[in-house]
Amino acid sequence: MTATLRHRGPDADGEWHDPVVPLSFGHRRLAINELSVLGAQPMASADGRYVLTFNGEIYNFKELGARLPDSGRCLRGGSDTEILLETIAARGLEAALKDCVGMFALGLWDRRERCLALARDRMGEKPIYYGYFGLGQFGFASELRALRAHPAFAAALSRDAARAFLRYGYVPDPLSIYEGVHKLAPGHILELTEAELSAGETPVSRAYWSLEGAMRRQRGGPDADRPDEEWVDELDRLLKESVRLQMRADVPLGAFLSGGIDSTTIVALMQEQSARPVKTFSIGLESAEHDEAPFARQMAERLGCDHRELYVSARQALALAPEMPKVFDEPFADSSQIPTYLVAKMAREHVTVSLSGDAGDELFAGYNRHFLGARLWEAISRAPPSALRAMSKAILAFSPRRLDAGFRAIAVLLPRRFRYAGAGEKLHKLAHAMVSPTACDLYVS
Repeated sequence: MTATLRHRGPDADGEWHDPVVPLSFGHRRLAINELSVLGAQPMASADGRYVLTFNGEIYNFKELGARLPDSGRCLRGGSDTEILLETIAARGLEAALKDCVGMFALGLWDRRERCLALARDRMGEKPIYYGYFGLGQFGFASELRALRAHPAFAAALSRDAARAFLRYGYVPDPLSIYEGVHKLAPGHILELTEAELSAGETPVSRAYWSLEGAMRRQRGGPDADRPDEEWVDELDRLLKESVRLQMRADVPLGAFLSGGIDSTTIVALMQEQSARPVKTFSIGLESAEHDEAPFARQMAERLGCDHRELYVSARQALALAPEMPKVFDEPFADSSQIPTYLVAKMAREHVTVSLSGDAGDELFAGYNRHFLGARLWEAISRAPPSALRAMSKAILAFSPRRLDAGFRAIAVLLPRRFRYAGAGEKLHKLAHAMVSPTACDLYVS
């Protein structure tokens, strides 16, 4: 099972087997901090109570480590894994995770209480899959391919997941593409005792953090009325601090650069805090209409980066399509997956860790739905629900293709800014959105 993860953990592997309970941990290591064997996993706490298998990186591990002497904990090495583990031993899992800044998925075995805990970072950057298979056997892993390697695993397609994929373009948690296997939700902890594991009980996770909760606390806090200028300064400070922490590594580090706002901001903050040129990487396309490499090159020159780029033809990109199921565990319809794969492959020849500008639109509300959603909800919340259901049903009675054909016939009479591409698909989305019972449901419809 661990051998299937070698592509992500090429530096070392390890196993741990409980001598009393039929439970085992496995791990593949990508060494980033503390490159010696003192960072090897699975790792046992100094008091022997906890055993951890951990995928990810805790960026503020040095700050957490500085607090450990106060709790009487001594460190053998300097890895973020050990500091996380000893912080858990000193303060408990949930309290430790609330202080962690990082991305992670982990499995933790409490040998005294005989309890297994799984946990995932706040935003779900690192995945963790789990489920029962075979004769009441419970398994978890950071990739589905590791579970598939178990001889008792039954790879039965989940119809609910397939439907969700066709709607969203990915498989949302808690579903996975396989029946009976689930993804732990972001910001959640799942705990199972030995007795519950033996009985095959269905695990129920709990949230230790939520975005909605964080927003509510901020709105009601003492900073709610701060002027915009102060918030701009605070955002600048937080971005610099975040980049500084993520640049901590005992291995070569670089960044993906597209030339857009998000990645350029990250690289600019990296270069500002680096004594040497930051290694940057971008993909160029033969089609000038879609090629962003010139913008990336311009930004790299302006910032003084050590820049590399790779140009790819449409034929080369198409030839990679059959390889994508080997890269992704589940169906995934993001059109950027091939260039992302290529830029990561190129970067790996020069660096071990690479930062990127992913999730900028999600964090800073940069998509059209963020601008249009509030206005659309204001309009439909005033209309009679029966009228909205009738309109939705009328639109969905026609296929997107037929709606496209009809729209093209009248588009010539409209101003150019209203001549939308894919109008039929957009109308179908509107039909689903207009019957949303709440504003939150509208955003995910």
